[in-house]
Amino acid sequence: MTKSRKGEAVTPVIDSKYCCYRLRAALSKIHRWGVYADQNIPANRKVIEYRGEKIGPREAKRRGKTPYLFVLDHYWTVDGAVGGSGAELVNHSCQPNLVSRIMKGHIIYMSLRAICKGEELTVDYNYDHTDETMRCRCGHASCRGTINRI
Repeated sequence: MTKSRKGEAVTPVIDSKYCCYRLRAALSKIHRWGVYADQNIPANRKVIEYRGEKIGPREAKRRGKTPYLFVLDHYWTVDGAVGGSGAELVNHSCQPNLVSRIMKGHIIYMSLRAICKGEELTVDYNYDHTDETMRCRCGHASCRGTINRI
């Protein structure tokens, strides 16, 4: 959560130049802040680009506990906490409405199905068994219990 100079909570911002639809940040039932559709989004469309600082393996290892790291390729990692587009606020779900795609060096969140205005955007983080096991809070009927794919 972002804080103002006076210490009160400030709603995170979604950078509209990286969005293809109107999106907003709001408190989430899944975890802290989430991203919500402010209009209907058709299936199979680019929704938002995951942006942030590109860092190499040594810096990625140093920032390892940062929750907004997204592996771009065998060398680069994107830290959404530094210069992020707002996509770093998209929460995990075992039954997501978005999927991540890497296209020409960009991380793109695409809609898997039609998304209704007001619906929270979610993606399967697809952590594997080598990552620290993390409990899932998505609340979906078919929740696997962890964010990790086991």
